[in-house]
Amino acid sequence: MSNSQTVSQAQTQTQTQTQAQARPARKQRARWPPELSIFLVLLGIALFFEAAGWLTVGQSFLLNAERLQIIVLQMAVVGIIAVGVNLVIITSGIDLSSGSVVAAAAVVSASLAQVSDFPRAVFPQLTDLPVVWPVLAGMCVGLMVGLINGSLIAFTGIPPFIATLGTMVAARGFAKWFTNGTPVSMLTEEFAALGSGAHPVLIFLVLAAVFHTVLRHTRFGKFTYAIGANRQAAVVSGINVRRHLVWVYMIAGVLSGIAGTVTAARAISGQSGMGVMYELDAIAAVVIGGTSLAGGVGRITGTVIGVLILGVMTSGFTFIRIDAYYQEMVKGAIIVAAVVADQYRNKKARR
Repeated sequence: MSNSQTVSQAQTQTQTQTQAQARPARKQRARWPPELSIFLVLLGIALFFEAAGWLTVGQSFLLNAERLQIIVLQMAVVGIIAVGVNLVIITSGIDLSSGSVVAAAAVVSASLAQVSDFPRAVFPQLTDLPVVWPVLAGMCVGLMVGLINGSLIAFTGIPPFIATLGTMVAARGFAKWFTNGTPVSMLTEEFAALGSGAHPVLIFLVLAAVFHTVLRHTRFGKFTYAIGANRQAAVVSGINVRRHLVWVYMIAGVLSGIAGTVTAARAISGQSGMGVMYELDAIAAVVIGGTSLAGGVGRITGTVIGVLILGVMTSGFTFIRIDAYYQEMVKGAIIVAAVVADQYRNKKARR
């Protein structure tokens, strides 16, 4: 046997051994939950603001229980929306109407939660109602908008961006028409209790837990991932893609309606200007949380961490006294960075 053949065989054996050694390492890495890297980002941002707080204002950012509570309460409503938006984006869709649905649901639910001794009630015959009726009304508003979104996308072929952009404008216009530009106030104590204390956070966490289970352990969740990964393959495999998309957008609409009801309860008022830019915050939280805009990839747990990241950033910038205009610019940069990272992950996965 020649020396060249011996060297070639030795190189082949070395490559084989290296690949064999690399496989367990890959398997070991695969055991790490995908949310770990996102959680480390959250931890890094929190530690940054902790250090910046001591340097700029001489106070701790993380050791203030009241501030941490405010962070969670502020982002609970966006989190409720983000759970629904997560489902939509997993199907490779988008929902721009959720912020406007918040406003529409807020004014409708508030109009059915007014006290009877208010002389300018929207519906004088429907005052002092049990709290369940305003809640159902807000959910129905979201359900109707979601049904319109899903039907337009599933049966007309309109891109999700255009369909939900149209309903975004229409829902906001409805809220302005319904209130005639005036707040819907004087709400019952039972309704206001929905937005007080830790109730918004509990609602968010319960909904997140429910839809995490739905996505990971039910046929509905499997169909949702399948449609986002390869819609044509989903059709061939027998999934009723059109009907499923309608359901996904309806669920997203209902969750936005719940968010609108909670917003009205927190403010003890329903206003047509509520929910502005909430849809972008929800989309940002979902993408930061690891859900791919290309569809087929994403988890509710990652979205919850993404919501916390946005909340920590917003509170942290305020804490170290950064101007609100700069906060918006930084938030925009982070959204772009998250999308770039998503594109990089997709290209890496296709190799």
